Amino acid sequence: MADTLLAERVNTPTPAPRRGALVPVLSTLPWVLVIVALLVVWSRGSVPAPVIARFSAYWVLALVLPGALVYRALRGSRGNLPEDLGYGAATGLLLEIIAWALAAATGQQSLLRWWALPVLVVFAAVPGLRRHWRVGERRPLPLAWHWAMGAALLVVLAWGYTQWRTVPLPPVYGGYYQDILYHLGLVQELTRAMPFELPHVAGEALRYHYLSDAHIASGSMITGISPAVVLLRLWLVPVIGTAVLLAAGLARDLSGAVWAGPVAALAAFTGATVTLGSPVGVSGEMPLSYASPSQTYALVPLLLLAGLIVDVARGRALGAAWPLVPVLGLVCAGAKSSALPPLIAGLGLTAVVFWWRKRQVPRPALVALACLVAAMALGFRLFAGGGAGTLRVQALALLHFIAPYAETLGPGDGIWPSAPLPPGINDAGALGWLLAFAVVVWWVLGQAPRWVGMSLLVDRGHRADPAVWLLAGTVLAGAGATWVFQHPSISQIYFWMGVIPVGVVLTTWSLAEARAPWPVLVVPAVAGALAGLATAGTVVGFAVPRISRPGTPITSTIEGWLRVLGLSAARYVLFVAVAAALAVGVAALWRGRVRSSPPVQVAPVGRRRVATIALAGVTAAMLGASAAVVVGGTVRSVLTEPVPVTGPQPYALTVDEMRAALWLDDNAADDDVVATNVHCRPVRTTPHCDARAFWVTGLGGHRAVVESWGYTDAVVAAHGVENLGYARQNFPDQALLALNDGVFSTPTQANLDRLRTEHGVRWLFADSRAGAVSAELAGLAQVRLVAGPVTVYELTRPGRP
Repeated sequence: MADTLLAERVNTPTPAPRRGALVPVLSTLPWVLVIVALLVVWSRGSVPAPVIARFSAYWVLALVLPGALVYRALRGSRGNLPEDLGYGAATGLLLEIIAWALAAATGQQSLLRWWALPVLVVFAAVPGLRRHWRVGERRPLPLAWHWAMGAALLVVLAWGYTQWRTVPLPPVYGGYYQDILYHLGLVQELTRAMPFELPHVAGEALRYHYLSDAHIASGSMITGISPAVVLLRLWLVPVIGTAVLLAAGLARDLSGAVWAGPVAALAAFTGATVTLGSPVGVSGEMPLSYASPSQTYALVPLLLLAGLIVDVARGRALGAAWPLVPVLGLVCAGAKSSALPPLIAGLGLTAVVFWWRKRQVPRPALVALACLVAAMALGFRLFAGGGAGTLRVQALALLHFIAPYAETLGPGDGIWPSAPLPPGINDAGALGWLLAFAVVVWWVLGQAPRWVGMSLLVDRGHRADPAVWLLAGTVLAGAGATWVFQHPSISQIYFWMGVIPVGVVLTTWSLAEARAPWPVLVVPAVAGALAGLATAGTVVGFAVPRISRPGTPITSTIEGWLRVLGLSAARYVLFVAVAAALAVGVAALWRGRVRSSPPVQVAPVGRRRVATIALAGVTAAMLGASAAVVVGGTVRSVLTEPVPVTGPQPYALTVDEMRAALWLDDNAADDDVVATNVHCRPVRTTPHCDARAFWVTGLGGHRAVVESWGYTDAVVAAHGVENLGYARQNFPDQALLALNDGVFSTPTQANLDRLRTEHGVRWLFADSRAGAVSAELAGLAQVRLVAGPVTVYELTRPGRP
């Protein structure tokens, strides 16, 4: 029974709530500090004050305010302002996507900045809706909750700052990660009207989960701020902050414990895997990614949807909020194709379990399941592409990206092995299977803070709660998909990254259900945090020796890695044993302290209670270690000046190249098409070069006939052909590429006319670092800009220079 998990209750009088005049001020102060800190780090990120003011006004007036009004109307107030605003921001992001889609479909993007105005007018004019301008029935949260949430948000803010502090705003000498430039090109494209095209290869339909880019494009169009500034600086932290508030609210709703919200918020988003100094990494450390806007953005609709599905699974009526289920499902599918399937699997498992237990069809759950399946199917039709179709079944394919296998058995597998299992496992016989088993076990141990909450299923009372099955099924589905599917760029890991916050919420819920006295949780958590910091070497002079890797990536052996994995597991077992002993010991001391008070009745302690206390201590220690590694590393990074890059930078762009691209963005008409000889990174085009430049379309803001094809569907599907990765495959339309490149190396008026009439080309972006540029081109097209190696030409009417 669930009662057996309850801790001894202390019959102490409940203190009267503080109602002093300082309480509202002290409750507001942490939120003010977070806002001030955000403004400061934006300013330190070279964002001008007027730009910060415009974006702040947009976030408050065009997202949070209308979203909060609509959320209160559909779901009611949560009884406190911070959560109302957090859930309101999530709802506002959903409404913004709907408004953007309508504007893009009708070509009325100029009206997008006013989308929130009708919402505000309706809620001000309709008498029955005016009450939603205020917090409903007040259920204020303790002062400590506000400060703990403020601390969690400051950590998130500091993490975001560490991500962008080494990514300067253009134009600079340096390079950007190719995915950032790819997304920037998509943001530019999504400011145009439908139908959308792949900007890097004009004329090819855009099939990608691009709704994160649509949000960034909307922010740019509404505020008039450059897409590069919104992407590289402004959008990230507010979106993560929204997800933090959603996770905290979900944890509090499920556990009934106020402290569970801040704990889940911190551990879910700034917690890492627990590896305790092992050289064997565990893929899928955090749910956040600066380089993947789609992954980070998808957490908001996913967590908002998860909260609704919890109520559906428990048989609670959604009422007017039912339409949110399919709409949020579609937005999840359009934000990240890996976001929705685990939740669908979790809901399906819940429906099956409760049909089996009660022999009764759970109709609301089945309706929600049908809505989500339909949303996923529609999302696949509208958005799937950009490599999603390259996902295929190969159990344990994740081993290809983990050092013990990748360095020993992996090299013999080839670049894209088509087999039910990685071939190296069978080739090595029993030793290969032993290595694979050891790596998988180590991955499971490292990810323990995200799945240990499934221990709730051990208790009969909690097995009767559909929400436990829903969250546990979602986490299992995310892990299963990660280990069952194969993708050339390890993109199957996003199935797991998306469910990390769900898993941490479940873990925090299990911790609250232990009903342990606070020292029983705090002492192991602090010990775990110290262990995490010591094994990570974050604090100078406070470190435990790391476990050494066996040799070099070339000389390492299976036997060497098995020894390392054994040592890592032994250290992990010691960590668990110490945490359990600390929890049981502290509980005994606390019990003795309580026993010394004569009026108190103390219940006897059985073995099951001891096991519950031990598990709670281990869980707290894991969460402490998980959060400490990221928090410590983030603080150290903030306090340390970044080391300037020295030596050659083969992928760097020059200031002139960036300046020329930005000039093109400012001077070309929105729908103008560009031809360029830039295709690869490094800049020079060579046979089978890495065709992922993306900066001409990203910084230049316009479609190109052929820029970079490394992420096109046809090329990604060709991964492994001639034993080459997808990024180094040839462009499928060689005739078009020859026409495009020929106008730079051997230009003729006829070819220029073809580009103008058949492909709508108005501009030529020629970079002599990418390839030869003929001097004759200046006689056939008008030179508009010369910047270092770049010359920008404008084409006039066909047949006229």
